Amino acid sequence: MNKNVFGKKLGEIIDRRRINWLLLCEYNNFPPVQKGVKKKIQKRQQYLEFCTSTLSRIMPSSPELKTQKNSNLNSTLNLKQTEMDESRFKHDDYNTWSRNQLISRLKELERLSSQQEREREQEQKEISGNEKLMNLKRGTRESILHLDKRGNSRDKEKRTAVPRLFDPTKYSTRFVAFKLAYFGKRYSGFEFHANNPTPLPTVEEELWKAFTKAKLIFPHPSQAVGSWEGCEYSKCGRTDRGVSAFGQVIGLRVRSNRPLGRKRGDRDRNVPPMKNEEEIDSYKEKCGYSEKQSPKKIVTESFNTLPRENMVELAAEFLSPREQNKAAEFTKKEDNDIEHDISFDPVADELPYIAILNRLLPPDIRFLAWCPAPPLDFSARFSCRERQYRYFFTQPCFIPIPNSIDPFFKPESATKDGFLDIEKMRAAAKLYEGLHDFRNLCKVDASKQLDNFVRRIYHADIEEVSETSSTLEFLNSASFQLSKYDSNSKCPKVYAFVLHGSAFLWHQVRHMMAILFLVGQGLEDASIITELLNVEKNPRRPTYQMAAETPLVLWDCIFAHEDDTERSEKLQWIYIGDTPGTADMKYGVPTGGLMDDLWRTWRERKIDEILSSSLLGLVAGQGESLANLNGRPNGKGRSQKVFDGSDTPKLQGKYTPVMKKPVMDTVDMINQRYAIRKGFESSTDLKEQGFRRLNNPGPDHNVESDIQV
Repeated sequence: MNKNVFGKKLGEIIDRRRINWLLLCEYNNFPPVQKGVKKKIQKRQQYLEFCTSTLSRIMPSSPELKTQKNSNLNSTLNLKQTEMDESRFKHDDYNTWSRNQLISRLKELERLSSQQEREREQEQKEISGNEKLMNLKRGTRESILHLDKRGNSRDKEKRTAVPRLFDPTKYSTRFVAFKLAYFGKRYSGFEFHANNPTPLPTVEEELWKAFTKAKLIFPHPSQAVGSWEGCEYSKCGRTDRGVSAFGQVIGLRVRSNRPLGRKRGDRDRNVPPMKNEEEIDSYKEKCGYSEKQSPKKIVTESFNTLPRENMVELAAEFLSPREQNKAAEFTKKEDNDIEHDISFDPVADELPYIAILNRLLPPDIRFLAWCPAPPLDFSARFSCRERQYRYFFTQPCFIPIPNSIDPFFKPESATKDGFLDIEKMRAAAKLYEGLHDFRNLCKVDASKQLDNFVRRIYHADIEEVSETSSTLEFLNSASFQLSKYDSNSKCPKVYAFVLHGSAFLWHQVRHMMAILFLVGQGLEDASIITELLNVEKNPRRPTYQMAAETPLVLWDCIFAHEDDTERSEKLQWIYIGDTPGTADMKYGVPTGGLMDDLWRTWRERKIDEILSSSLLGLVAGQGESLANLNGRPNGKGRSQKVFDGSDTPKLQGKYTPVMKKPVMDTVDMINQRYAIRKGFESSTDLKEQGFRRLNNPGPDHNVESDIQV
C-alpha cells in the first residue's frame, strides 16, 4: 500500500473517531449504564493524537487536511488527496500540444473532476449523518447506547425465542406421594370438575397447573385442563367449598432427576429411540405446531409419566398383608443388558419438588412434605387408614348480652346466650365413637347410589386450643358471665371438635358439629345423637341445618399398616428442610422459605384480629355504664339465636326440636327417584348397568366410600 492510500485510510479513521469523541463530549451527562465511558474517551483522544502525528510523519506534503466548521461539531478532519501529476502535463503553452495530447488532457481533467465531485458528495453525506446524530435530544440514553465504532446509530435485531416442545422421552419418572396444606376460603373445594364450571377455582386445578408448568407431568397438548390421565393420580380427601386442609395427601408419578438406564455397549445413547419422520409430521399436523415450533424428535405416546422401560422404581412393602401375594406383579425382572447409575441418591440428588411447586402455587396453597417410596399398589384414597378433622369455634360463640338487659337471663341457669356448655358437648361427642350408621348425619348424594352408611369413628372430643387469640377484657366482667364463672379464666377461648375416623360421608362432619352446637346451647339433650344413630327407629333424616364450612380443617391423613391397632404412620415423609443443605427452603435466607410465606399470612390475619379486638373493647367501654342500660319492654318476644359455626347466629323464631322437624325421604326412595329420572327402571338397574357410565368415576372411585365432608 503506497503512502497516499494509507494516508487516506488513516485520515478516515481519524475523522470517524473525532466525530464519535465530539458527539459523546456534546452530551455532558454520560449514561450511567456505560461505566468508565470517560476513561474510554480519554484513551480514544490519545489514540487520535497518535494517528495524527503518525500521518504527519509519513505524509509531510502529499495529503491535505481540511477542516470544516459545523454548528454542532467543534472540528472535522477531512483528508484530501490530489492525484494530479504536475510533471506529466505542462501548462506553459497549449498551442504547442498535438491533437491527441489535448484530448488526453481533457479526459484526464474530466476524470479528476468526476472523482472530486464524488468525494464532495461522500463528505456531505457523512457530515449530514453526523448532524442528524448531533441534533438528537441531549441526554437521550438510547442514542449513545446504539452508537457503534463508526459513529452510526444501529438497532440490534431482537431474536425471538423459538418455543420448543418438551420431550418427555428424555426423562425417567417415579411414583411419589405429597402432603400439602391450603386455606379453602378462596376455593370451590378441592376436586376439579371439567364439565361443571365453578365461580371460584379449585385447589386441584391450581395443583395441575403447577405440576404442568414445572414439567413434572406431561399432559398431551390436546388433553383437557385438570386431567390427570397418564400419571397414576389419586387423592385422599375431597374437601368441599370453603373447607381447609393441613394434611391433604396426593399420589402421582412425576418426572425424576435419575438418569435413564443405558444398554451395555451403547454409552453414547442419551435418549430412547425416536419414531420415524412420518409419525413426527403427523403429530405436528395434529397438534398444530409449525415447522419452527416442533422439534425433530417427538414420540406422541410418551405424553405421560408412566414407568419407562429402562428405569429404576422404588417402593415400600404393602400396607395390607392380603396384597403381599401380588408383589410379583409390581416387581419388574431386572434386565442384565441395562446399566444404571448406582451413584444416584433417590433423595439428595432428586429434584427439589417442594421448592419448585411452592414457587408456582398461590400463597394459600403450600406443599409440606413428600414420600420418595410409597408402598406397592399405593392409593392416596384407599390406602388411608385414618382421617383426622378439626372444627374450630370460640367461647362465647357470639357476642353475649349484658345480664341487666338480657330477657332470658336467670341467675340460677347453667346456660346463657352466646356461651356453650363445653362439658355437655364433650359427653355428646363421645356418643359418636364406634361403628355406626350415619345416614341421618350426612347429605345423601343420589348420583353415587350409596346404600352403606356405616363408618367407624376412632376418637371424638372437644379440646381447648391454647394461646390462639387476643383477650377481650370486657367479657371477663361479672356483667357478662354466669354466677359460677371462674374469675381466673380468660375470655374468649378457642375450642376444637377433634374427630378421627376411617372414612367420612358427604358433609358428615358438619352435620355432627351442628348437633353438638345445639347440645352446647341447651336447645337439645345429648340423647339426640343416640336417636339419630338409630336408623331402624328413624330411617328418615330430619331437615336440620348443618354447620358452616370455614372453621373445618382436614388436619391429617394417616397411612398405617392394616394390622396396626395403633394406626401409626408408615409412610416415610421427608418434610421441607429435612434434606441436608436445604434448610433455606424452610427458613428462607434471608427470605423466601416456607415459614416466611406462612408468617406473612399469619401476621396479616393477626393484625386484623388485633385491630378488630381493640375496636370491640373500645366501643364496649364507651358511654353509660352497664348498670344504667335499659332494654326494650318487648324484648322477651325476640327470636331464638341458633349458632351454626358462622360469624353470626341465625334467628329462628321459636325453636323447633330436631326430632319434631319435617323429615326427608329414605335413602332407598332418593336413589330410586334419581335412577328413574336418568332413564333406568330402578336403582338396582342403574347400579348393574350404568352408574359408572353416568358418573364417569376416576381410578380411585369406590361405591362403598364417598370421602367428602
